Amino acid sequence: MNLLELNKVSHCFSNGIYGIRDISLSIRKGDLALLAGENGSGKTVLMKHINCLLKPTEGDILLNGIPVGKNETETRRKVGLVFQNPEHQIVGQTIREDVAFGPENLGLPQREIDERVGRALKTVGLMNEAHRPPYTLSGGEKRKLAIAGIIAMDPEILILDEPFSGLDFPGCRMVLRQILQLHRGGHTIIIITHDIGKIFAKATKLFILHQGKLVFQGAPSEGAEVLHRYGIRTHEDYEKEMRTWTG
Repeated sequence: MNLLELNKVSHCFSNGIYGIRDISLSIRKGDLALLAGENGSGKTVLMKHINCLLKPTEGDILLNGIPVGKNETETRRKVGLVFQNPEHQIVGQTIREDVAFGPENLGLPQREIDERVGRALKTVGLMNEAHRPPYTLSGGEKRKLAIAGIIAMDPEILILDEPFSGLDFPGCRMVLRQILQLHRGGHTIIIITHDIGKIFAKATKLFILHQGKLVFQGAPSEGAEVLHRYGIRTHEDYEKEMRTWTG
């Protein structure tokens, strides 16, 4: 059974304009999926439906075979979302307090909160920085902190919206390595981006949106030749670039 399934999902705004239309796709546990498309293609609108921040005008969204709208709070716990600007998700005075915020709001016992926070900080390499104020972190470190906060909620799916946006080379490299480490650890990951070169070679699935419609879905190798048609930045040698970023 698919972990996530969308069946003919559409969203029409109050002005009559469709943000997405007739989207059907599926993601299995352990996938590293790319949701690509130029700005305005509908990527963020689609993302918000998966996390129940928007409700579809038409169609169904299933998580483990259950409609996501049946329990929106539980869906948002199972589908962790890291926004393009991680500072919007930072609420704690220290790194540890920030990561603990989500588990504390679940009403978990303190022992489990401590275990989740420790595990999340260790996963992203911030264990030794637990008492630092978040404002002292670099851009890449803030994105790692946002990821840690989501991991502490124990999600089934991790969605990252433009994870490399605004980062310099070291920051991009740091976040890329973190994503690959999480995927190797068994996490199901969806990356939303208009610039897929940094992660393309490691993806298991590729979805391309154009003007709110799904124009391609399948293996990344099968979609490489059509990416440029839809305003998505491409490279002639993805594997060579990947070695540059992760070597």
